[in-house]
Amino acid sequence: MTKKKMYLIHHSHTDIGYTDSQERIGRHYVDFMKQLLEFFDQIDTGKKEWDGYHYTCENYWQVEEFYRNSTKEEQKRFEQRVKEGKIEVSLTYLNMNELVDDTIQRKKFAQAKKYVDDLGVHGDSAMIADINGATWGYAEAMFESGINNFYSCLHTHHGMFPLFKKQIPFWWETKKGNKLLVWNGDHYQTANPFFITPNSDFTKQFPNGYGQAEADAQFAETEKQIFSYFDHLAKEDYPYDFIPNMISGVLTDNSAPSPRMMEVIHRWNETHGEKIELELTTLQGFFDKLRGSGIEFPTYRGDWPDWWADGSDSTPAFIKIYRAAQRKYHLTRKLDPTGELGKEEWLEGTEQQMMMFAEHSWGHAASISHPWDTEVNEADYKNSAYAVNAHTLITKNMMEILSHYGEVSPTLYRNKQFKVINPHNETVADYGKVNIDHWEEVNGSYYNYYQHGGFVEVVDVVTGEVIPSQMAPTIRGYSVAFPLTLAAKEERIVVLRTKEDALVIENSNLAIRATDNVLDIGDYPGYENRASVHKIITDFLAIYFDDNGISSMIDRKTNVELIHSSSMYRPFEGVYEVTPMTKDPGTSRRLLGRNRKGRAAKRYVAQLTDLQIVNDGPIYTVAELTYELEGTRLYQVSLKVYKDSPRMTVAVKILKQYEWAPENLYIPLPFSYGKEYTLFAEKSGGVFRPTIDQLPGTNTDYYLLNNGMTFVGKEHALVVTTKDAPLIWLGDLKHHEIELCQETSASKNRELVYSWPMNNFWETNFKADISGAYEFEYDILLVHNNTDEEDLIKQAERTNQGIINIPI
Repeated sequence: MTKKKMYLIHHSHTDIGYTDSQERIGRHYVDFMKQLLEFFDQIDTGKKEWDGYHYTCENYWQVEEFYRNSTKEEQKRFEQRVKEGKIEVSLTYLNMNELVDDTIQRKKFAQAKKYVDDLGVHGDSAMIADINGATWGYAEAMFESGINNFYSCLHTHHGMFPLFKKQIPFWWETKKGNKLLVWNGDHYQTANPFFITPNSDFTKQFPNGYGQAEADAQFAETEKQIFSYFDHLAKEDYPYDFIPNMISGVLTDNSAPSPRMMEVIHRWNETHGEKIELELTTLQGFFDKLRGSGIEFPTYRGDWPDWWADGSDSTPAFIKIYRAAQRKYHLTRKLDPTGELGKEEWLEGTEQQMMMFAEHSWGHAASISHPWDTEVNEADYKNSAYAVNAHTLITKNMMEILSHYGEVSPTLYRNKQFKVINPHNETVADYGKVNIDHWEEVNGSYYNYYQHGGFVEVVDVVTGEVIPSQMAPTIRGYSVAFPLTLAAKEERIVVLRTKEDALVIENSNLAIRATDNVLDIGDYPGYENRASVHKIITDFLAIYFDDNGISSMIDRKTNVELIHSSSMYRPFEGVYEVTPMTKDPGTSRRLLGRNRKGRAAKRYVAQLTDLQIVNDGPIYTVAELTYELEGTRLYQVSLKVYKDSPRMTVAVKILKQYEWAPENLYIPLPFSYGKEYTLFAEKSGGVFRPTIDQLPGTNTDYYLLNNGMTFVGKEHALVVTTKDAPLIWLGDLKHHEIELCQETSASKNRELVYSWPMNNFWETNFKADISGAYEFEYDILLVHNNTDEEDLIKQAERTNQGIINIPI
């Protein structure tokens, strides 16, 4: 028998707010670091049974917390142990959800790398634990930050490892062709059930204490478990004579470190070391040995979708706030690239809050079983506060920057001048939008007296040109929208003024508008009705309605039907699912496995009850579709179809009721562009083809996107932004056997797409309650003679971020 070796990597898995409150978890890791310092001092002064002890900080956040709450002397002692290789720092910041912003993530990678570099330590390794994947862009960010080795010890609870097999190495090739060495590992506490730490068998009771007899009995169990483990590896033809496994001080998340595992490791090696040797090492130590092993590693390219990304949609209101903060963050960087106009502490505070919100834990372990518990609710509100705090800080920073651009606060009798700014590095054709509160006047006149919408006009201050505009009511007054094309970084000043002919009543002798003001006359020679409850026609789009909602959407430039030929549901009409609970709330959810619904899930489709044209002017037409949908008190869709551009903005308003059983709500996006199209989507850090540009064996059911996706035909494309609700579902909604990514799954790239804004099917971490009032916004853009997916996604980004409008 060839001698075998098991490398053990000792760490504590970080779950912020899962086992205790967020601030207490931070304090725990400060104390864990101080415990480590004491352990190593004891080893140096004679605790030889602990010789060989090492500890890996699972992430750099643990180190940051220690530095915030330790003395200079403690920090020097810590740095010395890092230099000695006794303590190692993984260069990931935390175990992140796919919401994490690429720009901020790179800054955190750089901070961790600088820390080890400044200490003169060889460190280029990082790990993730628990989470079930990382975006393709995350791999690029790691490599470009100096991280060359990546260890994944994911948790297959509602998930699965890639490549159809774990405990194997591979090169993960980035989109740019760079390569990370990845160990596709097992669970982050695989070695704990081997009972390597004394008195760690939770099934045993010792009324008279844990003595030598009990230690011998546990060691016998250790022998049984480890030999059985290696026998099983042999049966599966495991190819290597070594294997790594993660271990915590005790079998729990956020575990305190324990050097006592060395006592059993030494005993094992003295007893069985000639057959199987145990070695406690560090992450870097393992990768150094792996790279020197002479093994040829296979190479794979593509995205690594996180099976757990969907849990974030259990807090849809705060996801929306977080996404708004992300957009403002990037706008401030475009408006203030050198950081001279804003305040650094607000920007850095935003970055920290955004990272904390995107940390994977999300909520308390008992979030489903005890949703009323005070500790559960405290953890939930504190996690949500990260999104709110990020939004608050970045808004303050944005206002500070815009004050340098000339923004003024409300002023009585102010001449209604506005500055419109294109913050982007590209020419943008968009819509300026300025608001007038109910108490404000224009040239001495108030809006409320002229609700027909012909009160004001928009004028370019420099050229004197009157820009077409349209007015709509808001919750505080009115908004005025007007089209502009702005060069990169261009600023334009406009002014609102009253129309000279504001009170002139236009009468037409044509058979168009009757005294009831209902536009329901069909086309006849010399007249075309372009906006009714049956259709909306522009030069770019033709949208037709029937008794169930939108029946057809046609690109008028190419005459291509944009609704997928296999569509089961109408665009935006709403689909609700609920799985009856046959057991307790937690068990019912656990048994769902990788399906996000039960085999007996009940599915309901929204039923149209009303359709009205609520606004029609020179810039756009707004149709309002009202539905009845199970699980909601209100389901309403507002379609704003622009007349002078190939664009439609959709707002879906939902009043969701409370339901404790596992539930999902989907918004169908059943689009395509011709039969021979390809779906491209953007995650944080890059664009990819779902079900194609992925690691083998990964999830193909759903994806958490950043700015949106594009359906790319042979010459033209359709772009859909995911502004507020980042999660999409791809394929059939029915319960099914899970299709992992492989060659045959490429055809799934052209299956039906759904926005998936809310669910509550997880039995831990994530919220049980998704009730509330929500509005989710989407933009649909037609792009002609352009099939460059990177450019198309940049258009989605610019559409989501918009242009800036400020009073001056």
